[in-house]
Amino acid sequence: MGQPVALESMLAARTLWHAGRSAAIAADGEPTGHAALDALLPQGGWPRRALTELLLPADGVGELSLLLPTLARMTRAGGTVALVAPPYIPYAPAWQDAGVDLAWLEVVEASARDALWAFEQCLRSGACAAVLGWPQQADAAALRRLQVAADSGACLGFALRDRRHAVNASPAALRLERTRDAQGASAWQVRKCRGGPAPAQAFVLPGAA
Repeated sequence: MGQPVALESMLAARTLWHAGRSAAIAADGEPTGHAALDALLPQGGWPRRALTELLLPADGVGELSLLLPTLARMTRAGGTVALVAPPYIPYAPAWQDAGVDLAWLEVVEASARDALWAFEQCLRSGACAAVLGWPQQADAAALRRLQVAADSGACLGFALRDRRHAVNASPAALRLERTRDAQGASAWQVRKCRGGPAPAQAFVLPGAA
């Protein structure tokens, strides 16, 4: 018979579930560049090796401002950031002004039919630090493949989608929905997060309209 394993060790390793109690989750997330958002997320930042969904009422509502601090830091460190079939041509001067090293930014052109496949392949490649995709039609099975691909490729995956998908279950490790707070300011509400319950408080992006 093997050596007995301490109950606390099993709880800490998340191999045993205890009703009414959550095991401590290491704060090993990738910093978002927004201290207030990091403080809200159980892992202290974007979940690593995972898919994050940004649920949007429309394109161009501050989603890139949310991501740019992370993307800038990654490219300055020599990490490749891939944009797969973006809906608009990225405005290079704005990305550069935000601190992104354009030498490490790749734009992948793909048809609507091939964009989901290209998104998955970039995530899985192991060549990217982060990959952004705009999947129009992605069911739970497709999102699960993206999540697995992000894990396999050890990168951050960001799926920017219409917020009508918020009512559907998703295997993404983190889901943020663009909303407005009580004062009408642009805010991001955590709808799902790995490692704990979604916080009730929304994150308000400074300077957002």
